[in-house]
Amino acid sequence: MSWEEDLQGRAVPPSLETLIVPRVRDLGDGFTVRRALPSARRRMVGPFIFLDQMGPADFDPGRGLDVRPHPHIGLSTVTYLFEGEILHRDSLGVVQSIRPGAVNWMTAGQGIVHSERTGPDTRSAGGRLFGIQAWLALPKQHEETAPAFVHHPHDSMPVVEGDGVRLHVIAGEMHGGKSPVRTHSALFYADARLDKGARLKLPAEHEERGLYLVEGSVEVEGTRFQPGELLVFKPGSEIVLSAGDAPARMMLLGGEPMDGPRYLFWNFVSSSQERLEAAKKDWKEGRFAQVPQETEFIPLPPDDPPAPVRYP
Repeated sequence: MSWEEDLQGRAVPPSLETLIVPRVRDLGDGFTVRRALPSARRRMVGPFIFLDQMGPADFDPGRGLDVRPHPHIGLSTVTYLFEGEILHRDSLGVVQSIRPGAVNWMTAGQGIVHSERTGPDTRSAGGRLFGIQAWLALPKQHEETAPAFVHHPHDSMPVVEGDGVRLHVIAGEMHGGKSPVRTHSALFYADARLDKGARLKLPAEHEERGLYLVEGSVEVEGTRFQPGELLVFKPGSEIVLSAGDAPARMMLLGGEPMDGPRYLFWNFVSSSQERLEAAKKDWKEGRFAQVPQETEFIPLPPDDPPAPVRYP
């Protein structure tokens, strides 16, 4: 099926390069994810090589998220929540509660291990979890940088407001708001909320640009898009986003093309297939640093497919 068929009779906006409609995957206990990147239609948008919508999921008291310790190399991760709370622990000794609107930027570089769980207080009470997790491939010169974790509270981040638009700039710069998050490549990432009928221009300064719609509907050149759809736009095109007959919320993301292809296997990203193989062996043989206060871990999955996937 071509991506145009996913429009289901809607007009194809001239500025749209592709449309990705991720499938919903149930991970158990009613916790679902939508994986927009990577896709067969588009592997990356700028440095963004992985984009997952988590939930929304409602946990009964005593239940919650339990992602056991697992490793990463060659990327940065950012977990951004709309609702709920996640307790992050990593092999640097960082213990940090992730809450809505805060920016939690973990750079794996040469290697880091972390866990993501529902904290004890939140687990006891039960509640909702809803958010986005993104991975960003590191440029070649930074792939083996030292691992790091940086937390920016919600009230420390720039917010641009006006004409029915509220733009929370997570990384990079947009409409005069500049994030304090240090990145390793030119990119932008923002949480945009539009009131009913509000309009927002998407700057054309970056070659690769995407929009992931979280809530409500948005129109681009007269075509309406729905939650769970990832739009990737043509370079240089003028984009004006218009909310429909209800408020809309979306993630805006992109940047410059990567400095060469990337290989992806499990939680590892690298410009070198040999480096991936070394990371797989290191995890299997227990050479990654451990996460304090954690005794569990996620085993290395089998090679399926047998070779790492190259993007793009």
